[in-house]
Formats: sequence, C-alpha cells, structure tokens
Amino acid sequence: MSQFNLLNEKRFLPFFLTQFFGAFNDNVFKNALGIMVTYNIVGDSATLLSIAAGLFILPFFLFSAIAGQVADKYEKSNLIKFVKLFEILVMLLAAIGFYFQNTYLLFIVLFLMGTQSSLFGPVKYGYLPQKLNKNELIGGNGLIESSTFLAILLGTIVGTLLPPVVGYLGISLIVILIAIFGFFSSTFIPKTPAASPELRVNLNIFTETFRNIKFLPENRVVFLSILAISWFWFYGSIFLMQIQNFTKNILFGNEVVVALLLSMFSIGIAIGSLLCEKLSGKRVEIGLVPLGAIGMALFGWDLAVTAENWNHYPQLMNLSSFLDVEHSYRILLDLMFIGISGGIYIVPLYALIQERSDSKTLSRVIAGNNIINALFMVTAAILALLVLSVLDLTIPDLFKITVGLNIIVTLYIFTVVPEFLMRLIVWFLISTIYRVKPKGMENIPQEGPALLVCNHISFVDPLILGGFIRRPVRFIMYYKIYNVPILKWIFKAAKAIPVAGRKENPEMYEQAFASVREALSNGDIVCIFPEGGLTPDGSIQEFRAGVERIIKETPVPVIPMALNNLWGSLFSRKDKLKDRRPRKFLAKIDLNVGKPIKPENANIEVLYKEVLRLKNEGIK
Repeated sequence: MSQFNLLNEKRFLPFFLTQFFGAFNDNVFKNALGIMVTYNIVGDSATLLSIAAGLFILPFFLFSAIAGQVADKYEKSNLIKFVKLFEILVMLLAAIGFYFQNTYLLFIVLFLMGTQSSLFGPVKYGYLPQKLNKNELIGGNGLIESSTFLAILLGTIVGTLLPPVVGYLGISLIVILIAIFGFFSSTFIPKTPAASPELRVNLNIFTETFRNIKFLPENRVVFLSILAISWFWFYGSIFLMQIQNFTKNILFGNEVVVALLLSMFSIGIAIGSLLCEKLSGKRVEIGLVPLGAIGMALFGWDLAVTAENWNHYPQLMNLSSFLDVEHSYRILLDLMFIGISGGIYIVPLYALIQERSDSKTLSRVIAGNNIINALFMVTAAILALLVLSVLDLTIPDLFKITVGLNIIVTLYIFTVVPEFLMRLIVWFLISTIYRVKPKGMENIPQEGPALLVCNHISFVDPLILGGFIRRPVRFIMYYKIYNVPILKWIFKAAKAIPVAGRKENPEMYEQAFASVREALSNGDIVCIFPEGGLTPDGSIQEFRAGVERIIKETPVPVIPMALNNLWGSLFSRKDKLKDRRPRKFLAKIDLNVGKPIKPENANIEVLYKEVLRLKNEGIK
C-alpha cells in the first residue's frame, strides 16, 4: 500500500491536516515578523532575528518534559484539541501586535507559539506509532515531515509576500483563520488511549527536565538518534534563521527572492521525506542517514562558496533580476538539495525512535528529544550571534563553520554507532546490486532471543539478511570470512561472532559458543550458517553439530531461513572467476523465512529439511 493511501483514512487524515495547519500558521507568523524586522525596522536586524529564533525555541527547553508526561498520561485527541484552542488565543494576541506593529508584543507571541509547539510535539510523535503499523511508520513520518515543510513553503509565501498587499491587519486575520481551521480538523481525530495512565505528573520544570534527559541514554541507539536529530535542527536553524539577511545583505534580493529561497529548501525537504519510503522499501532504514548527512555537507559547502563570490549590487533585486545573475540557479539547487538530503536524513531517525522506544514512555522520549533539540537550536542562535556580531564575520563564513561542524559531528556519531554506516553499505548492496524479495519476515520475533538458521551461498549473505531483518542480528561466521578486508569492518560493527573449527583453533571455538550463550541470554537474535562454510556448488551442504549444541545450551525458538539465486554471483565461491555470471547483477534474490521451531523439536535433520524446503520453494 502506498503511503498516500493513509490520506484516505480517518486515523491519519485529520491528524495530518491539524499538523499541517499548525506548521503553516507558525511560518506565516514568523515570516511576517521576520520581514517586518528585516525591511521595516531600523537597527541590527541580524541580532533581532537571532533573538527571535531563540525566543521561539526556549519553550521547548522549558516545557517539553512536562508536555511529555501529559502526552503519556492522557488521551491524545483531547490534548490536541486543547493545544489548538490555545493557538487561537495566541493568534488573537498576535493580531493586536501586528495592528500596532509592536515588536515587543510580537516577540511575546513568538514565545507563546513556541510554547504551543512544545506541547504539541510529544503528542504528535506519540500518536503516530499508536495508529500506524510498523511498515507504515516510514511512510507516515515521511508524509508528516513533507507536509511540515510544504507548510513552511506556503507560510513563507504568505508571510513574506502578503504583508505589502493586505497589510498587517490582513495578516492578523489570516493567522486567526488558520488557527480556527486547525482546531476544526482536530475535532475529527479519533480517540487515542493514554499510553501510561498510571503516571504521576511532576510539574517541577527543572527536576523533570533533568530526569527526562537522564533516562534517555538507557537506550543507546535511540539516544544517539536523538543527538543526530538535534544536530539536524542545529544545522537547519542556522540556515533558516539567516535566510532573510542572507538574501538581503549577501545576494541583494528583495522579499520575493526570500520567498523563493525558502521555498526551494522546503520543497527539497518535502521531496526527501517522501523519497524515504521508496528508498527504504517501507522499512526503518537508518542506512539513509549517512547518505543524507553527506548531502547536507556537500551542498551546504557549495552554497557558502557560491555566495562568498557573489558580486555586490547597488540595490535590491526583484525575482527576474536575481534569476538573471550568474550562479543564481546554483544557489537555488544547493538549497533544494540541502533540503532533500535533510529529509532523507531525519525521517528514518524519527521512525527509529518510534520503533525502538518503549510505547509507555515514547512521548517522554520525544519530549527529551525536543529538549535536546532546543538546546542545540539555542546554541545555534548563540553561534550565529558570536560569528556575525562579535567576530564580525559574514553569513557565508557562518555557513562554512556550520558545514565544518556538521562533518565533525556526523563522523563522531557514525563512529560511536557504526550501525549507521554499516546499514548504508547494506542498503546500497540490496538496493542497487540485488533485488531481494523477502517472504515470511513476520515469523522473526520483534523482541526476545531467537536462533536463525540459514543456508550459505555467498560472502554477502549476512549483509542481505541484516538488511531485511528489522532487529540487529549477531552473525556467527567462519573467522576467515570475518577477516575478509573491508567486510571485516562491517562484520565487526555488526558484532558478528567469529568461529574456527574445533581442531583448527580450540580456544576461538569455545569463545564463539560463550559469546552465543551471552547474546541469547541478553535477548539478542543470533544467526548461524550450519553448513560451516560457503557452498561449493550451490546446493545445501550437510549441517554440522554446532547448531544442536547452541540449542541445547540455550534453548530458544529456532527460525529456519533460505536464500536462493545468489550462486554464480561475484560474491559466491564459483571455481573460476570468469564463470561468475554478469547477469547475476540486479538478480532477484529470494529470502524465505519459515515458522519458528520449538527448541525441543529442533535438530540437524529437522532444520536441514526445513531449510531445503524453503530453498526449493524459492526456486518455483
């Protein structure tokens, strides 16, 4: 089912529209205020815009911890209606601020809008996994993120271009109407049970914020995913908060050019977010994350270099004049591809957090994510002030510094959690070299220990299996394959367990079984290729006794699996290299997963027959 089919369902469409109207309103208001500050107020607009960005983000730090508790404790549809009603009241106050063009009052409104958004965030990301299946998470998150940035696009156009046409009174009426539409759509959101109704809410902002942040590192992968998301918002906020001054003072463009540049970035995010489901095959594919990070760095640097060499113009250019300038299209493409890369980067991370977090604490995890996001964005605002006001550097210099930091931070994250880079390699393998057709993946348990048993055709079998099994898998593999150059780094990152023959290396042999016992006792999934090596002729070889020892020492469910159509590829053990068939490139690979077998019923004969049956089933 396509992700767009979700838009026909009551469990998704009203929520989707509510989220869209909220993001749309935020950006109409923020852009109208930004244009007023940049073009209508005498003074240091860069400093004022940086302060404005900090004021919007500050409530995420102050109120997210309480919002996370409330979102876990109470039914979510009523919470959303309350938040949208609060938005209407805030927009009424904004109308007064716009009418009198009172910057101080509008900055207070900006703080209140940040408060409203901080309350909505934990509810939003807690709602999705309660209403969507696991195979819908990537598509659903992609739609939400793309709609958010399309709302940014429309909000940019309305907030930037309409003030000169309809005046600030007209803008006031628009933001009130959008808030009313958002409240109306929220009334159709279906009831969503509380995830943790027994929770006692702690209203102390400081102690709860500290406790919220403290428990996040308990799930290491989720915590580092939160850090990666926070870095995205640091990176993105640097570019977004400076785009108006960047357009006016570096590119010498007017308000219409501001709208165009922000539109290219927003369109890019929307495209990247929607691409995620297609690129990931509806799985939570974190291999896309480093791909997005690389794109953010490359196109961000090119944008800074191009802008650095931009000619000086005596007056602000309209859209037509801007497009006539050499390299103007390069600027637009850089912004769009930064957005595409950002969408590819952030959607899998949100889906990963939703998939791997405890459902009872998910909203608090999202609240913790919002707190850390806020810290990163406030830090971004401080960095912008420091670079532009204290060091007196240019906006292209700020972009270069941000890109340099992006390279350092992402390298650190991907070094600490090599699963990200490993999954990128796996994603590339199964997306470009092979076309894998999985069957029976639901037979692999979502939690708890299990032993996977599979035939062994090629050197990349573990990569293919690891690419389609949602949970991390500990592979047992012959140490000579484990030590293959380049692949060794991948296997080590995946915590594979090297094994040697009993006579070949008794110490390594016993250590391998000890590692398997420990992994299964910890609730991990372990995969063994019981043939003891690659097939020499494509058929399934005799199973060795090691698999029975594992089952006897640690009785867990055994899942039989079979790969088919890899024999003859460059990664198989065909005798002569020239006989390995080029037509195996982009070959259709069958991956069949059988029903779990109870440990007391699992032995060499039973497992061999079941794996053979699954392999023959793939040939048909």
